[in-house]
Amino acid sequence: MKISCFSVRFLLLFSIFFTPNVESFTGTYGINYGRIADNIPSPDKVVTLLRAAKIKNVRIYDADHSVLQAFSGTGLELVVGLPNEYVKDMSSNPDHALTWVKENVQAFLPGTDIRGIAVGNEVLGGSDQSLWQALLGAVKNIYNATKTLQLAGVVQISTAHSQAVFNNSYPPSSCTFNGNVVQYMKPLLEFFSQIGSPFCLNAYPFLAYMYNPKEIDINYALFQSTNGIYDQKANLHYDNLLDAQIDASYAALEDAGFKKMEVIVTETGWASRGDQNEAAATVNNAGTYNYNLRKRLAYKKGTPRRPKSVLKAYVFAVFNEDLKQGRTSERNFGLFRADGSISYNIGFAGLKSSSAASSILSLKV
Repeated sequence: MKISCFSVRFLLLFSIFFTPNVESFTGTYGINYGRIADNIPSPDKVVTLLRAAKIKNVRIYDADHSVLQAFSGTGLELVVGLPNEYVKDMSSNPDHALTWVKENVQAFLPGTDIRGIAVGNEVLGGSDQSLWQALLGAVKNIYNATKTLQLAGVVQISTAHSQAVFNNSYPPSSCTFNGNVVQYMKPLLEFFSQIGSPFCLNAYPFLAYMYNPKEIDINYALFQSTNGIYDQKANLHYDNLLDAQIDASYAALEDAGFKKMEVIVTETGWASRGDQNEAAATVNNAGTYNYNLRKRLAYKKGTPRRPKSVLKAYVFAVFNEDLKQGRTSERNFGLFRADGSISYNIGFAGLKSSSAASSILSLKV
């Protein structure tokens, strides 16, 4: 059936005005596509790989046009990022925010299915207080730009937080926001509550275990059989650390007055290689964590504190990123190698060997 341009525009406008709560994450299992590397496949080959692995929800950390173009017409749903270095400018210049959304989002719709804009990453967990002060203004200006362009019902606005924004996260029910970020966090949460955005959390049981290996059972961190922990205050039992980290976030949100806000995990993963003092960063542990994470998300269940809210998580990451700074573990979170082969087998059909992956990457989308 042939559809006119008018009909397409009408359908787009219909979705804008009659979709009050747009969701940027429509599945349960997504992936972060980081590109701080000089040896990874081109974006079009990455699209082929992700489609072969049946991963639909993808998050990137910028709005690179070669990536946005490669995702056009693929059926993959994308969240683009506004990097931290642009936050101050977007906060103080509404016109710049409008231009950014025009050039990096509107220009690629509807061909590229851009579902969300992440404004900054882990801003309130960082050390730059001038960024803390600018974040809400940037969020509002980017959102207002989507309203001006009639995209507010198509693209969800968010920002991801590290666990550095929390205080007293053990037991989970005792978690609150750190006093130094509360004055910035509460207005941000109020705005997100008004526009229907979730609380986005970068949660790493790997990091928690690395910081405290004597107190945390590694089986608890890896979704393995364990006695877990009992939160006496909440009368809840936890059999894995990720659920506890998420429920700590819910407790902090409740304490701040936001009892209905959803928590989405925007990063989680396990390093397959590390420095000498990162003994837990092994291929076996990474494979175990990521296999069990996929299985956990496939159950489509919630956490002990929010059993009816289906957990959604983006795993970190598609590839190892050889140009990242810092510890060796920082460069070794990838599910796939540079040639497209799997780093370890976590059940992706048709992606069990280097030769299989290479043949997939040779195909056209």
